[in-house]
Amino acid sequence: MTCSPVWHPFTQHALEPVMKRIAKTEGAYLVDEDGAAILDAISSWWVITHGHRHPVIMDAIRRACETYDQVIFAEYTHEPAEELARGLIEVAPAGLKHVFYSDSGSTAVEVALKMALGFFHNTQKPRSRIVVMEHSYHGDTIGTMSVGERGVFNAAYEPLLFEVDRLPFPTIGEEQATLDAFEDACRSGEVAALLIEPLILGAGGMKIYRASLLTELKRIAERYGALMIADEVMTGWGRTGSLFACEQAHVTPDILCTSKGLTGGALPLAATICSREIFDAHLSSDRRKTFFHSSSYTANPIACAAAVANLKIWKTNPVGERIAKLAERQSKGLSRFEGDPRFDNIRQIGTIAALDLVVPEGGYLSEVGPPLRAFFRKRRLLIRPLGNVIYLMPPYCITADDLGRSYDAIGEAAGLLAAGRL
Repeated sequence: MTCSPVWHPFTQHALEPVMKRIAKTEGAYLVDEDGAAILDAISSWWVITHGHRHPVIMDAIRRACETYDQVIFAEYTHEPAEELARGLIEVAPAGLKHVFYSDSGSTAVEVALKMALGFFHNTQKPRSRIVVMEHSYHGDTIGTMSVGERGVFNAAYEPLLFEVDRLPFPTIGEEQATLDAFEDACRSGEVAALLIEPLILGAGGMKIYRASLLTELKRIAERYGALMIADEVMTGWGRTGSLFACEQAHVTPDILCTSKGLTGGALPLAATICSREIFDAHLSSDRRKTFFHSSSYTANPIACAAAVANLKIWKTNPVGERIAKLAERQSKGLSRFEGDPRFDNIRQIGTIAALDLVVPEGGYLSEVGPPLRAFFRKRRLLIRPLGNVIYLMPPYCITADDLGRSYDAIGEAAGLLAAGRL
């Protein structure tokens, strides 16, 4: 195979093998150029919910292509965007009333940050401090790198990043330290918003915290007039067991970001959903109060049609039952490793399962990461550990046998590592 000119994301091409080409996707599988079926145990980076090429979504895309390509959204609207916005308001936490479209999770968060700062600027209550949680990840644009955890991912771009306040992660039993730190920050009267991944930090290591902590953080934010931005890019669309993770804390954020599973994973699309107060702060005869954000492909009609079809699946299919069954199977799979000294911090929330492989040096750059990925590839499994953190986040259509095969491979990998053969 000739050398490809493609530069892949999060890939060190000096160390990685030549990548196989995927020829087809179907259900819970990717099929490569040699015809090998690879189980997609991480939903192709957490985007595929119901399964690859779900027929309802594919049909909606085909039909939309007969009518639309791209429409300038600063000048016109279209029915797929209008229908999707109405549907999102219907299923989102009560009190969210307006939908702003963008293209990815990163841009959804960038939009949210600009909405929050614009709200205080336009209401002549200038606040600019953003509070986040340590270990968080919100994307790879300049703004979202600024609000994410600092480290090897963004060290080269440090001169471009702005400073934020960081709360300690709320380890179970030590949540009060997180609440106290947030209240201390809010007392300054300068905090514009708390940006948070609700219930679980994804790329930061699948770190899970209690719903009650999120509830208390919202109360503190309200007490001091700060906004809460919920980054539900990964957690939304059933991953944590409920449609949106915020539901489990019984909170409505002021701004909610969604992407990934918004279209069932079929096409890139994002939405930032906000309260009426946020929208109204930008509503004025003074054009200087306009919300100045856009991208060329805002509210692409074909992507919106895919998202409308996704909403239809949620309304007409027993998606909740599938999620509950998957969560039950994940719990059963994890149970085989309880008390196993090769693993630590075995955890689960909804359809997401994770456990830490005990190694001398953990973290994202743990030396065990690349050989683990290579091992899983040989077993025809797409499992992409975060260093020594192994996690499974499969599409909801995965079978019990396929999930069991994934756990078999995890156990086998740990055995080979212990024997010095991985």
